[in-house]
Amino acid sequence: MLSIVSTPIGNLEDITLRALRILKEADYIACEDTRMTGQLLGYYAIENGGRLLSFHSHSGFSKVEKIIELLSEWKHVALVSDAGTPWISDPGFILIKKAIEAWITVTPIPWASAVLSALVSSGFDCHQYLYLGFLPVKKWRQTMLKSLQNKEYTVVVYESVHRIEKTLQEFETYFGWETQIVVGREITKKFEEFVRGTITEVIEYFKKDGKVKWEFVIIF
Repeated sequence: MLSIVSTPIGNLEDITLRALRILKEADYIACEDTRMTGQLLGYYAIENGGRLLSFHSHSGFSKVEKIIELLSEWKHVALVSDAGTPWISDPGFILIKKAIEAWITVTPIPWASAVLSALVSSGFDCHQYLYLGFLPVKKWRQTMLKSLQNKEYTVVVYESVHRIEKTLQEFETYFGWETQIVVGREITKKFEEFVRGTITEVIEYFKKDGKVKWEFVIIF
């Protein structure tokens, strides 16, 4: 069985009892960064026991085949990412797809999601929304932004500290300064913050902030 285990997106207390049980019981834990997962296991006094398998965006297909082989031998593998739910903006997709093709049982262990945490805190309509992950850096970026100009639903995107100012300026150009927006950062952590207002107001806030850090979730 392949268990897709959600891990905390920041605050280590944001993990379910079921997820902790699965991490204890699994024969192997496939993880993006063994150090990050090792810290989580250590926090909850869960024995590592050489069960951690490195599995990230640079892992070759041979690593996928190795994990599928273990699953085919009736081993229980828990798939985790550094933070949040595997497969959402992370390399878990290929492994999950191959496991399904091999008729291996795949089961989700929720819950931790920056997308939904930001969305429910935004105050915007949640009945219909579009999650786009990180916007394209170059190719298709302008096309995508143009396609969102006449949207009739809430949109959620991720952005890095290196591009947040540029992205907000582009939003101002494509969507108009008066568009209401919410930018969340450090969600669930000590310095959690949600900045609300028009795009122009949010841009000015971060200019005055003078210490733009961390990754961001943008809702508009």
